[in-house]
Amino acid sequence: MFKKVLIANRGEIALRVHRACQEMGIRTVAVHSTADATAMHVRLADESVCIGPPAARDSYLNVAAILSAASITGAEAIHPGYGFLSENASFAEMVEAHGFTFIGPTAEHIRMMGDKIAAKQAMASLNVPLVPGSDGELSSFEEAREVAERIKYPVLIKAAAGGGGRGMKVAHSADELEEAWRVARTEAKAAFGNDAVYMEKYLDRPRHIELQVLADTHGNVVHFGERDCSLQRRHQKLVEEAGSPALTAAERDALGAQVTQGLSKLGYRNAGTLEFLWQDGQFAFIEMNTRLQVEHPVTEMVCGIDLVKEQLRVAAGETLGYAQSDITFGGHAIECRITAEDPVTFAPSPGRVTTYHAPGGLGVRVDSALYSGYAVPPHYDSLVAKLVVHGKTRAEAIARMRRALEEMVVDGIRTTLPLHQRIMADPQFQSGDYTIHWLERFVGLRD
Repeated sequence: MFKKVLIANRGEIALRVHRACQEMGIRTVAVHSTADATAMHVRLADESVCIGPPAARDSYLNVAAILSAASITGAEAIHPGYGFLSENASFAEMVEAHGFTFIGPTAEHIRMMGDKIAAKQAMASLNVPLVPGSDGELSSFEEAREVAERIKYPVLIKAAAGGGGRGMKVAHSADELEEAWRVARTEAKAAFGNDAVYMEKYLDRPRHIELQVLADTHGNVVHFGERDCSLQRRHQKLVEEAGSPALTAAERDALGAQVTQGLSKLGYRNAGTLEFLWQDGQFAFIEMNTRLQVEHPVTEMVCGIDLVKEQLRVAAGETLGYAQSDITFGGHAIECRITAEDPVTFAPSPGRVTTYHAPGGLGVRVDSALYSGYAVPPHYDSLVAKLVVHGKTRAEAIARMRRALEEMVVDGIRTTLPLHQRIMADPQFQSGDYTIHWLERFVGLRD
């Protein structure tokens, strides 16, 4: 096992990785920008190195500075967390080329799954079901029109190198297609430096279901069940559940068996998440994230397995040490993503936290790097805390989450705590009868 790991990230995920390392007797190195000099992950790590000014491109995306920090501190491995460089294949290659272990998949698989078209083609070769659409990149508007006529409107144009809802536009008719085509390509070029797009059938009432997987370097692949991530605002997840209120155990097991067999054939390693749309009992693959997910705690709560520790063990060359049949699912878990945003307008709200109180009690977990007096910087993602609860049943988990939300105090900045309270109190959410379009109607948004 590694003696020292550098954590190439910030905030709650850096703290999360540090805690797993600490429990395994692994020393940690925190890297930070000048804006994060007093951040909790920096204060708790065994060592810390400043890698640049506040802008992410000059610090957390500064590959040379991160590799230098690993070298001067004698780190053996680098954990990328999520976001920033976590799905950057070139970074993974450079980490390995400089003699460090990259705690994640191979650069080959990061590159494959980072290209949405290549990912779909790979899944098709493994007989994983796909959303109807184009066979690959659309070469012209004329081809887009032909595909739309074949799969029928409404259709969704998506950036091949996309993510987070950028470069994604819906066309409900032929009259809307040209505008959607133009805007999607423009956004894709601006966001990813690549204007390649493809097309999928736009499903009118799907749920967003994802499957957590883990593979070692000895050919063993397992899954840890599904998460329902259907509560989204502009393709950004706000609430996640494990398991899904809509799926049966038989559906989960069938999908899990198909996916793990396919990834074994690909020779995949470490953690990953496959994302699907689910409607009328049918799954359709949309993408794979080759990293740890923000919402991984809900899976840990129902499985009792620390996924970060498993990542570390796999990266160190150890076998999983258990089979699929050894993984059990108990109870229900819900995660609310608390962001530093206005709960109505969603305007960013950085600033100094004057009072912070985390809720507690049975079945309550808070992943956060906040503390009273901490200044939330304006330079990074607005996520400031993940409030996670577990209950024997979904009803108990909702009741526990409502209680925990009432207890949680974050003063000095605006947060989305009131929005989550509204969601948990809503009868339709409580019934479990919702789709990926429900939340935007709930908050009064229209695409």
